[in-house]
Amino acid sequence: MANAKLTVGDWMTSNPITIDATASVIEALHMLKERNVRRLPVMKSGRLVGVVTEKMLLSYSPGKATSLDQWELHYLLSKTPVTQAMNPKPHTVKPSTPIAEAAKLLHDRKLNGVVVVNDAGDLVGIMTTTNALEALIGFAQEAAKGG
Repeated sequence: MANAKLTVGDWMTSNPITIDATASVIEALHMLKERNVRRLPVMKSGRLVGVVTEKMLLSYSPGKATSLDQWELHYLLSKTPVTQAMNPKPHTVKPSTPIAEAAKLLHDRKLNGVVVVNDAGDLVGIMTTTNALEALIGFAQEAAKGG
């Protein structure tokens, strides 16, 4: 395994799709659906301020006892900023983080993804369970070849 890809930077999704902090919950839901992704880093003035997932958005509502109809709820969510539903302190790793360490974090914390930032705290990618499985497949294929 001389050319082994062993870091998050080797397997992450670079330049992930992001959403601006001024966007609404409805806009975030539409973006997730249109772009076929499950999480969006939330940005403000080019800086990472949080992350929002499909699960967070779908579970976000004014309350279970509400008597709002579908249109009223849609209107309310169109006026609700995505920052209300996001996690403002997402788990982060660096591109240099060993892939095994990132996979352990995903497993131990029951996460589906972590945000990848550089030393300056700038968003550079996202590492998901799908990326971790891609790494596992790559390692298994390499091992099967005797590499």
